[in-house]
Amino acid sequence: MNDTPRPWRTFDSGQLLLIGAAGLVIVACVAHTATVGLLDPSVAVGFGALIAVGELARLTMPGNREVAPISTAAAFGYTLLLDMGGVPARHSAPQVVAVLAVGMIAGALPHLAVGRPPSLDAMARRLLVLALLAFAYRPLADPLYRFTLSEGRPWTAVLGVMAVMIVLTLCVDIVVAAMLRAGQVRTAFSVAIRDELRMAGPLGAAVAASGLLLALAAHSMDMAALLVFAAPLLVTQVAFRKYAGIRATYLQTVRALSRVTEVGGYVEPGHSRRVSRLAVAVGRELGMAEPELLELEYAALMHDIGQLSLRDPIPGGATVLADPAQARRIAELGAEVIKQTGVLDHVAHIVRHQCEPFSASPPLASRIIKAANAYDDLVGGSTDRDRAAAALERLRLGIGSEYDPNVIEALSRVVERTAPLEHL
Repeated sequence: MNDTPRPWRTFDSGQLLLIGAAGLVIVACVAHTATVGLLDPSVAVGFGALIAVGELARLTMPGNREVAPISTAAAFGYTLLLDMGGVPARHSAPQVVAVLAVGMIAGALPHLAVGRPPSLDAMARRLLVLALLAFAYRPLADPLYRFTLSEGRPWTAVLGVMAVMIVLTLCVDIVVAAMLRAGQVRTAFSVAIRDELRMAGPLGAAVAASGLLLALAAHSMDMAALLVFAAPLLVTQVAFRKYAGIRATYLQTVRALSRVTEVGGYVEPGHSRRVSRLAVAVGRELGMAEPELLELEYAALMHDIGQLSLRDPIPGGATVLADPAQARRIAELGAEVIKQTGVLDHVAHIVRHQCEPFSASPPLASRIIKAANAYDDLVGGSTDRDRAAAALERLRLGIGSEYDPNVIEALSRVVERTAPLEHL
């Protein structure tokens, strides 16, 4: 899985629709706010500044997900705000969207200046989801304030309404993100939903909870609540950035290690990269979750590392043409090398079983690598359709004994819709 951000990649129709809708909402809300005037300007500026700082500190999480926890928490807080230091909040839903848009744009400008443009679809999704919350909640803010705070009643009703609104907002965000991701990475919607719940759900819930606490704390802390809550959020974001950096370093190290066999002349140039991309595409086709795809990518990149133990390289590095016992020996040696890292035991397990026939019931990831490696051994970097068809036909002859029929069919679908193969 390639985690390198590509902010100016070609947008699909879903992304263009999302960006276009966000643009229309921004124009309408900014125009409305400019017409009626900015209510509670000091509060708007304070939250807008925190949103801008959060966008400035945005980061890219695993799976190429661009997130801005501080900005999103501040936006939640401003949207849910009932009062500031006992003074009722008067801002409307259009003003919330206008402040959010201005803050997001202001925070993105420094990134643009140094050549790191933001992911427009991610920004558009955050803005539209929060706009939905604002238009649903802000009409209730004044009645809730009068019912609870003015009458001295408990906060139970307020917290209940806020919690329900937040849960619905997070559900909408996950659904929209899954719809976009399913189209981008060519996976089933159900798989994309599961990945979003696992990868983005916990962070979204934590950020929304921080925004809720910020809105409640403003009742007694006034503007100081912005500074009090910004500090722990910033510390948390630093931790997330370190995690993302460690993962990126891991992947870069694995990719560099996979090139050793190419530099040494044991396999054809680009073989490991092609097998990795093809294996991940097949894994997505079969509905594998993101953590499984990451392990599959690591294993596919290093599947031939055992060839370094050979005195005489296999011609072209094509293990599909090698003696089965020798291929299994190469897999065993490669697994032992990977296991020495102490942190990639499951990847080593996948590599160890990559040469086993389907009848031996190896792990799914091993079956995928076996098929992807055999295909690339036969086709290489060629984009010739006849050669690809011949390779697939040869693999189909081994269905049921050597190859998993579901994997071969998924491989066929990936190959048919992808041309040339280098752009998988």
